[in-house]
Amino acid sequence: MNSKPVTRIGVDLGGTKIEAVALDTDGALLWRERIATPKQSADAIYDAIAELVLRGESQLATRCTVGIGTPGSLSPKTGLMRGSNTVVLNGQPVKQAIEQRLARDIRIANDANCFALSEAVDGAGRGAASVFGVIFGTGCGAGVVINGRVIDGLHRIAGEFGHNPLPWPNDDELKDRGAHDCYCGKSGCIETWLSGTGIAKHFNAARQGDPLNASQIVTLADGGDEAAERYLQRVEDRMARALATVINLLDPEVIVLGGGVSNIERVYQNVPPLLAKYVFSEFVETKILRNVHGDSSGVRGAAWLWGD
Repeated sequence: MNSKPVTRIGVDLGGTKIEAVALDTDGALLWRERIATPKQSADAIYDAIAELVLRGESQLATRCTVGIGTPGSLSPKTGLMRGSNTVVLNGQPVKQAIEQRLARDIRIANDANCFALSEAVDGAGRGAASVFGVIFGTGCGAGVVINGRVIDGLHRIAGEFGHNPLPWPNDDELKDRGAHDCYCGKSGCIETWLSGTGIAKHFNAARQGDPLNASQIVTLADGGDEAAERYLQRVEDRMARALATVINLLDPEVIVLGGGVSNIERVYQNVPPLLAKYVFSEFVETKILRNVHGDSSGVRGAAWLWGD
């Protein structure tokens, strides 16, 4: 093998699967492999990641840089994992353990940061100096990328967009706040209103019949259902309010949407005109764009953690 890394490997460490890809310097895909995430122990996960990386390097016949994206983050005080949905990793020295197995430095970032970085480097935000990438999925995470670099923040929580309260709530939303308890211990977090899970939960609570997901609610509205249409208009206004606070704080050139909610085409037409009501500016030119790389954004962003 070559001793100098010429290719980047990214690893997406999920609760059910581990995916790895290799990218060349232009972002072209050279190799991809998925395996099931071991359940028995943290050591089994470390071994699986190391074996996956070494197998990829063997096929590529080169030594690579390695970046890993995972739910949760490394504590800046202890270096230990926290907040991972692969709970066996919480409180563990994940970075050090994998580095020992691979005999090299690696880089680890939150999966939402990896999503934002992927879209900033060669996705929807390509060419922009500032990108905010937000995932409206089962939960609601986000990342900040400035000049091609992820901003972690002092506590490594930069971009925790979903655990701020929904801004400028109206009377009905204030009354309904108790129905929006969040797993973080607070009530009324943006995640409880705008995640795909939250959108579906609160629409279904007000109707009879089989529960619908966010995509099915859109289909219902497209078919002329007035209740579904009114509800989606409220969702779009909430999204505009939430994203306006991001613009007021960071003023990014581009906001890229990911997760299941990003597949709702109408938000790209309906949300931008609503921003002017909430952004502290006489005009709003921030682009609200759908992601380019889809489910691959996280693993590609992990590879781009070695962008320098």
